[in-house]
Amino acid sequence: MEQSLISLERMRTFVRVAERGNLAAVARETGAGSSTITRHLHELEEALGVSLLTRTTRRTALTDEGTRYYAHCVQILSLVEQASQEMRDTRQATAGTVRISCTGALGVLHVGRLIYEFQDRNPGIRVEFGLTDERIDLVREGVDIAIRLGPLTDCAMKLRSLGESGRLLVASPEWLRRHGPVRRPEDLRNREGVRMSRVQGSERLVLRSAEGRNHVVPFHGRLVVDHGLAARDAFLAGRGYGPAHRWLVEDCLRDGRLEQVLPDYTLPAVPLSMLIAPERTNLTRVRLCIEFLTSGAREIPGIR
Repeated sequence: MEQSLISLERMRTFVRVAERGNLAAVARETGAGSSTITRHLHELEEALGVSLLTRTTRRTALTDEGTRYYAHCVQILSLVEQASQEMRDTRQATAGTVRISCTGALGVLHVGRLIYEFQDRNPGIRVEFGLTDERIDLVREGVDIAIRLGPLTDCAMKLRSLGESGRLLVASPEWLRRHGPVRRPEDLRNREGVRMSRVQGSERLVLRSAEGRNHVVPFHGRLVVDHGLAARDAFLAGRGYGPAHRWLVEDCLRDGRLEQVLPDYTLPAVPLSMLIAPERTNLTRVRLCIEFLTSGAREIPGIR
């Protein structure tokens, strides 16, 4: 193996191509020519003696060997950045980029404002803020922190609980006038709801009374949405009733655009968690962001 051909520059090129899946896109992003990108990959594969990528006219994909080598490269490059970070002075330590991923509706309505405040306090820190309700691979996507709703089982990441997100049933005043009052869970059986897709158990509601008794009610509806903001808009438009996180509808309840349905009953709360890429926790800027978001999450309506 020609060790001189294995350099951080070639590793970075390989990692970017692996993540983007397209040589031309990497060439445009880095400002290097396509021939330079191709040469770096060829030299790296030649030095290692294995093929790291399979190439077609439209897409580049990792081989099995490439997948394993990618994971090592990400760790190595993270350690190099961490070592450099620790050698900077205090002012420089609070500079650089933090990459954050967040559940879509929560990010738009609440976490975005926390990030603005964080940047006001730390003007040297650049934040890349991605919104998605899909589970992502933090290492592969280059994300430092992910904020997610629901149970999580990713043992490879550091997990920090931010609390539980309280939920309630809501509907518009117009919908309630049109369909009549709801005084008990049984009144919901023939009412049309707004459902969320990809939510396990969304075909039924579990309502707990003040006495601690559970009432299970079938939950159905012709409108199924895949985003919290779409559900909120549907409630406001009178398309049906449904469960909502308090942080999603607090302002609408406050100004009367939505009303709580069956306020004497409660819905199960949902865990709110922060996933952290383990190799990033020693970076000062990431630690600062983790602590700021953890503290700020306590001020989000309905998080307890």
